[in-house]
Amino acid sequence: MSAAEILPTAAPATRRPSSRFLRSELKLIFGRRRNIAGLAVLAAVPIILGLSIKFSGETGEGDGGIFGQITSNGLFVGLAALMVELPLFLPLAVGVISGDSVAGEASVGTLRYLLATPVQRTRLLAVKYTSIVISAAFAVVLIAVVGVGLGLALFGAGPVTLLSGTQVSTAEGIWRLVLVCGYLTVCLAAFGAIGLFISTLTEQPVGATIGVAGLAIISQILDAVPQLSGIGPYLPTHYWLNFGDLLRDPIAADQIVPGLISAAVYTAIFLTAAWARFAGKDITS
Repeated sequence: MSAAEILPTAAPATRRPSSRFLRSELKLIFGRRRNIAGLAVLAAVPIILGLSIKFSGETGEGDGGIFGQITSNGLFVGLAALMVELPLFLPLAVGVISGDSVAGEASVGTLRYLLATPVQRTRLLAVKYTSIVISAAFAVVLIAVVGVGLGLALFGAGPVTLLSGTQVSTAEGIWRLVLVCGYLTVCLAAFGAIGLFISTLTEQPVGATIGVAGLAIISQILDAVPQLSGIGPYLPTHYWLNFGDLLRDPIAADQIVPGLISAAVYTAIFLTAAWARFAGKDITS
């Protein structure tokens, strides 16, 4: 009997899931100067908005809507800032991260190295998309936190008057703001899936970023044309501004739910498309 037959067969080692790759990706994203500058711009908008209203001498009370409530409660500075930044600045921020996700690695020649580590392509895409979602959530929360912090300092707190005219406590108002941040994160995560797909089509991150940002602008333009109202519900940005329905009593779910469904459909379609494209892509750089 040989020694190999005497010795027990060793069980194959089980590889434990590690967050090291994701942490490295997030460190890379939040460590880049251009991304830090972008976050600074996002945070500057609620500051400019709050200070301009404070020192303009115009209360805006009685105008209705989110802007008309700013001077009565500082929470609305965060909400107003999100509304201002949603059409352009937030999609651009997501476009920069998602457009650079795969194309950026290809442009600097690190994509082949990553796949030779070895890192499975499916796992690579999963980590890239997770980092996009985290970045989108961070951007939304950053705007809300800076806006609310400055708003409370300038205008104070108190009962929150919802868009339906009902007054709720400050705690309930903060909870509604959390729901708004969650809803916008889901919408932007779906847009990030589109950006990830576009990023697999090119090795030029700038081109991918421009493509993603341009898509957001074109979608909103098409959605604003009355003659094209029939295609509105199928556009990726159509339901974004419906977060105002979370500020009603009771919450108007008739537009929120379709918005979540639309985001889920876009995410599923473009993540699948990104995987199909990237799984068979010939990595040359």
